Amino acid sequence: MKKSIRIVLIVMGSFFYLQSNAQSVALKAGFNLSNMLEKDDEDTYSDDFEMLPGFHAGLSVDVPITDVLSFEPGILFTTKGMKYSDTFMGASVEAKASLYYIDIPLTLKASAELADGVKLFGVAGPYLGLGISGKMKATAEYMGEKVTEEEDIKWGSDEDEDDLKRLEMGATFGAGLEFGSFLIGANYDLGLSNISSYQDGGATSKNRVIRFSVGYRF
Repeated sequence: MKKSIRIVLIVMGSFFYLQSNAQSVALKAGFNLSNMLEKDDEDTYSDDFEMLPGFHAGLSVDVPITDVLSFEPGILFTTKGMKYSDTFMGASVEAKASLYYIDIPLTLKASAELADGVKLFGVAGPYLGLGISGKMKATAEYMGEKVTEEEDIKWGSDEDEDDLKRLEMGATFGAGLEFGSFLIGANYDLGLSNISSYQDGGATSKNRVIRFSVGYRF
């Protein structure tokens, strides 16, 4: 855990240094649809998962490289996770994993002016994520009787004690429009690192998030 936090603090320090040299800063917030890839050597369990709605909020800075290309790092508080529901022999089961992360995207941004004050942009690059909190909730109902269990996600690399690794790495891709100081956009965050603490038998967990954002650039 200390190593993960140290890495994130170093990246955040670099981010705030870049902010002091940036041409502009953008505040962003929006809606998430998240899911997870869950599989092992025997099966892909996430085929039956559903999207979990959530949100994100944060900021990014724009550091120009050329007239059309810039470096755009950011920092986001964002939700991730998945949900699952099924019925079997008259019983219904619902499960939900709600995960909360600090994400640091480090993207390159290309822009093209479509009209006066209107720009089309695309972004791509890696991101670093730090899991800060999480909860798993499961509910089973049969013949009018309902049982609910809820427990906190245990972060770490101990395969016997923990659920998920705290540090995540992935890639993010997105596009959007800027109207003067206002912007709208959509991103897809593809988790590349296996965050499952237990990895025997090919056990794999990876995050998948679609983000829709609105923002204002200063």
